[in-house]
Amino acid sequence: MVAVDVVLDPAGLIKSCKVSGHAGAGPRNGDVVCAAVSVLSRTALRTLTKTDGVTARGKAPQRGELFMEIDYTEASKDQVAGITAFLLEGMLSVSEEFPEHCCVRIQRERR
Repeated sequence: MVAVDVVLDPAGLIKSCKVSGHAGAGPRNGDVVCAAVSVLSRTALRTLTKTDGVTARGKAPQRGELFMEIDYTEASKDQVAGITAFLLEGMLSVSEEFPEHCCVRIQRERR
């Protein structure tokens, strides 16, 4: 099972995301769930790192693991909101299609 843990700040924007585990929905290098989650998380991280006013730190220490943390300025808030929406919608879609292979947990920080 792939676990996706997303922490949103009080504004509802991504603060961090941790992806861990293996879906087990297909053979190694042929698992559509792992591929979908990898593409979504890596695309979000790469887009965030290229966005002015955003500091994104990420690491993938081994297969099946990715972690990212994000800080942003007020000027980049709209772009971060769009990337947050992309990531959440994509991950939730994967978990709805393959609930036995992907679990998404969202934590919202309070002010």
